[in-house]
Amino acid sequence: MSSQLQTHLPSARTYLAPSLPQASNRLLSLDLLRGLTIAFMILVNDAGDFNSAYWPLLHSRWNGCTPTDIVFPTFLFIIGITTVISLSSRLSRGTPKRTLFLQILRRSVILFLLGILVNSFPFFNLHTMRFFGILPRISVCYFVVATLYLFSQGWRDKLALFIAILIGYWILLRFVPVPSYGVPTRGVPFMDPLHNLAFWVDRSLFSASHLSDGTHDITGLGSTLPSIATTLLGVLTAQWLRTSHTFTRKVRNIALAGFAAVLLGGLWNFTFPINKELWTSSFVLFAGGISMLLLALFMWIFDRVPSALSARKRSPLITVLLVFGTNAITAYVFSELLASGLSSIPIHPGTNLQEILYLSILHIVPNAPFASLLYSLAYVAVCWLFTYPLYRRGLFIKI
Repeated sequence: MSSQLQTHLPSARTYLAPSLPQASNRLLSLDLLRGLTIAFMILVNDAGDFNSAYWPLLHSRWNGCTPTDIVFPTFLFIIGITTVISLSSRLSRGTPKRTLFLQILRRSVILFLLGILVNSFPFFNLHTMRFFGILPRISVCYFVVATLYLFSQGWRDKLALFIAILIGYWILLRFVPVPSYGVPTRGVPFMDPLHNLAFWVDRSLFSASHLSDGTHDITGLGSTLPSIATTLLGVLTAQWLRTSHTFTRKVRNIALAGFAAVLLGGLWNFTFPINKELWTSSFVLFAGGISMLLLALFMWIFDRVPSALSARKRSPLITVLLVFGTNAITAYVFSELLASGLSSIPIHPGTNLQEILYLSILHIVPNAPFASLLYSLAYVAVCWLFTYPLYRRGLFIKI
């Protein structure tokens, strides 16, 4: 793994631009929101039994939205914010754009390769290797928005692109014929769970053995375009944070914009349903709006009085979130590798170590949904204990 350890905060973390009128140059809220996002991501990805898990801890089956569906968009939203903060800081120090672009490219490649590692561990079977997923999508989104911001720091072109992606993706799914099936609403139902343009792209590029669901990839290339819009929303939010307006006005306007996005997404849902697997334009607005509301709430709670920053950071709850928030990718990769390892160790014929651990909890707590939740919480705790020594020593793994 091409990464490095630093004893200071990595550039992708939450430094604010010097122009922000605050006594502190940090947004504690952003680290905390990222930590909460990673903790919840691990929680919902590692249920004891997905067939028994409580519905808020599961993705929606097709159209609709659960709390779990908001997790990944929020992480992409945060990536958009931290990308602006990091690049603007280094540009202001005179770092050449060519150097920054090569760093962006290197990080994107490493993230993509980490994704293949996570998807393939521990067997690395080329026949079933999955090339897309959470980390590859992060890689693509980061590369696109970072490159865009590197060569153009204006906000108008980002807003225009954001709107163009939302409308363009709707046009693609609604009016472009799905090969072999026809135009949506005529030859094939609009947003058919199998025969839609996004999933057709996945099947055209990869055989069934390389797709997460056989017929498509739940985070495949076909639905990556609108996820770039989600990340752009974070870029636009960061550019607003870099203005010279007062802290109160910034938080208020982020909250208002978030409320407007949720409303617009909800209204568009009637003709272009909110759907996480297709990452529909209505989903971009709805989930992005919730992310903005969460950021505004966290900023108001944790960043309003900068002089109290050090006292707040000593809070046990703050420490719990900062451990994940300061080594987010590390915690996520560890959680995925551990899950694959547990499910790959056979104990009895047809039973693996993960199932045995869950059944042990179920034997003590004979309530399947609650036992599944207890397993998830214990799993999050194990990942936290793995990541805590890095935080304790001030080591932050920077890709």
